[in-house]
Amino acid sequence: MAKKAFHLYFSQGLIKEPLMFVVARDHNLLLNIRRAKITAEFGEATVELEGAEKDINQAEKAFVQKGVKVESVLGDIVEG
Repeated sequence: MAKKAFHLYFSQGLIKEPLMFVVARDHNLLLNIRRAKITAEFGEATVELEGAEKDINQAEKAFVQKGVKVESVLGDIVEG
């Protein structure tokens, strides 16, 4: 199984949608929320996705298609 971390940025119109859950479920991935901040104006989260590498890549594309800004995390997100 592969594991990859991302920073996700949600606009105001997306913060009430369960996008992280839906994308992880639809792509058969484990989702680990490492950090998140949600306000009335925006949302941001650092997440780890675990599963088949092709499913992780498809999930990344799905986030982008839904309007989420996605940045890959380099290095260990626990270490900083």
